[in-house]
Formats: sequence, C-alpha cells, structure tokens
Amino acid sequence: MALDLSADLLALTRAVVDVPSVSGDEAALADLVEAALRGCPHLRVDRDGDTVVARTQLGRDRRVVVAGHLDTVPIAGNVPSHVEGDVVWGRGTVDMKAGVAVMLSLAAELRAPTVDVTWVFYDHEEVAAELNGLGRVATAHPDWLAADFAVLGEPTDGGVEGGCNGTLRAEVVVTGVAAHSARAWTGVNAVHKAGEVLRRLDAYRPATITVDGLDYREGLNAVLVSGGTAGNVIPDRCVVTVNYRFAPSRSVEEATAHVREVLAGFDVTVVDAAAGARPGLDDPSARGFVDAVLGATGRAPVAKLGWTDVARFAALGIPAVNFGPGDPLLAHTAGERCPVAQIVQVHAALLAWLTA
Repeated sequence: MALDLSADLLALTRAVVDVPSVSGDEAALADLVEAALRGCPHLRVDRDGDTVVARTQLGRDRRVVVAGHLDTVPIAGNVPSHVEGDVVWGRGTVDMKAGVAVMLSLAAELRAPTVDVTWVFYDHEEVAAELNGLGRVATAHPDWLAADFAVLGEPTDGGVEGGCNGTLRAEVVVTGVAAHSARAWTGVNAVHKAGEVLRRLDAYRPATITVDGLDYREGLNAVLVSGGTAGNVIPDRCVVTVNYRFAPSRSVEEATAHVREVLAGFDVTVVDAAAGARPGLDDPSARGFVDAVLGATGRAPVAKLGWTDVARFAALGIPAVNFGPGDPLLAHTAGERCPVAQIVQVHAALLAWLTA
C-alpha cells in the first residue's frame, strides 16, 4: 500500500483513516507518510520514532510549522471509513486525519511557498504527555521545530482557535477509620466524608476570563471517585480526582493555589499539570494567517477551550494557533465524521496563506 498525495482530498482522507493508528500503533501509518514524503524532491525528510518531519529549504526570510498527530483513540467499529452524501465517517476523520490529509496534500503540492514550511506528523498525542512525539522531538531535535509561527491542525470546525486552556489534575485524599459494616459506628466512613469535596465542586461557578481579546471558559470538576475495599468494610480512604481547566493567563502555580483554596482543609496533591498558551494573535505572522482564514471562511478567531500542543510551541517561544477541519464535539465519538466541503475549505485557506 502507498499514499497517493496527488489524490483528491476525500480519497486521501479515507486512505489515511483506513490505516489504523491507535496511540502506540502508529508505525504503519508513519511508514506510509515517510515513504510518500520522501518521494517529494523539494522536501528534506527526517524521522524520530514514529514522528516524521518534512521541510522545505528555500532560504525564505520566515519559516512556519504546520503540525498534526497521526494517532487516534481506540477504534469503535468505525474503520474503514465510509461516505454518506458529502460527509466522510470514521475514526480520525475529525481528530485529526482529515487535517493530516490536508497537510500531506499541501506538502506535496507546494514546491515554492512564500515561506519555508516544516510539516510535522507526530505520534502519541492522545495519551500521556511524556510519550508525546512533538515533545520528544522538541527535546531531541529542537532545530527541526525552529520557526516564527506554527499552526496545529486540531479540529476547530474550520475556524481559528487561539491559544488553549491549561489543565491540572489533582487527587483529593479523604481518610477515615475502617470497621466492620455491621458495626459502622466504630469506624469513620471516608466515602461519606468525601461528600463535602463533591458539594464544594457542585457549588463552584467557573469563571470566563478574557485573554488578549478571546474568552476562555474555565472548569473545575470531579472526574473520578474511588474508595472502599470490600462490601462489608467501612472504607478508611477515598480519593476524589479533580480536573481543573484554567485560562492561559494563569500559571500552573496559580492554578494549583486556586484548587487548594477551593478545597481548603483537604489533602490535595497535584499529579499532572500543563500550562496553557496565550492566543498570540498580535504577532505579525498570526495576523497574516488570521486574515487569510477570514478571507476564506469569514470566521473570526475564538478561544480553544481544551488543552492542545500549541502550548508546546508557546513554551518554545513560537506563537501558534489551532486550525483544522472537523467539529471537535464529534472527536472521539463513535459517530466521528467530517464534511468534505470543510476539508476542502481548510486546504484552500492554508494554500492561500502559504502562497500569499
């Protein structure tokens, strides 16, 4: 099998979707992407693990990165792809193989863009952050990602989404005293005590914070509750796992302090956290990109409410935005699907920007 980068966008999207690439199993698709790009004489191609990086080397004054991940969440009976009317269905059509198909098509087509372009196809985005291929390349080969601006092809329903919220995960440990459930009064039920944690979270009203003109809605929620050892034992320990999505104007330290304030009196341990990214839309490269997208779609930028790898580019000092086909509300669902017209529209916007 080979990827035909000259195929129409629907055929190329389906070809990419039809190669299973659940996180940790990206090798087959990465092999096909690498082979196809090595067939483009205007690109230098490098690979680290299952991340493939292809670059033009035209000596332009500016360089931009266009990046997208190859992996998907587990398949739910939705591979191979199929088409109904003008919509393509299948795992990854939204998150984010339609975007990958757009990137592959443009990488092959654009022999002389007005800026140098680095195309990044990376692995392990949908799993633990320490496995992320983009992060790995940033550490091992930072020169591969050197750029003035970056576009991440995450699904945005065809509009520009600036920056991203930060995310923090904490464990709230509530302790009690174990006892036989027939003599419950001799113990202290930790699960019952955890009710106060849940009451505070239920009463919490998240803020909407405007950052550089975009509105970021926060959220603080219990996402997992665990406790108990047996059906006849009063539990002496309960853990409530909390997720806080915070505006990019807050640092991780400020977000941690806020969670501890809300849950004052409880043992709160942060187990995972990642800073967000400010929109960066005041950067000249970003303004040019937004103008190109506005010209193609008529849609003004909005805030990215989830965490994405634009934060990794921000940490490298590279302004970045999210822009790709597909409704993010359909990502990871069994009914994942993307309008073909939107794939074509995103392709046209990126083409106009890179040849302006």
